[in-house]
Amino acid sequence: MESKRQQKHAKLLQKELGDIFQKEAKNLVGKSMITITRVAVSPDLGFAKVYVSFLLTDPKATYELINEHKREIRHHLSKRIGKSVRIIPEIAFFPDDSATYAQHMDKVISDLNIPPAPEEEEEED
Repeated sequence: MESKRQQKHAKLLQKELGDIFQKEAKNLVGKSMITITRVAVSPDLGFAKVYVSFLLTDPKATYELINEHKREIRHHLSKRIGKSVRIIPEIAFFPDDSATYAQHMDKVISDLNIPPAPEEEEEED
């Protein structure tokens, strides 16, 4: 269970990283759209797990590109939040597959062959 402090810090990181991917890191990601779906922060606020989802791109290639430029992204983050936090956290990016999983489950459910329920006869007294 995260503390209120961790939750506040996570929300700040999520917002600022989203802005970074929309503005400063446009040269890294090109036309692809990157969404920060969730951020989990360690209790000492020194480490953040950032879950990202990708649209309009090859997720694997973009994920590798983001990991290669992690230092640059952290530098942009320090420029934005450096005066409001004591420690700029180390960042680890993880792909968020929840949308893909949801599509898969939707397909599985729609492919089920469920026969209609038999009609119940009304009994007269």
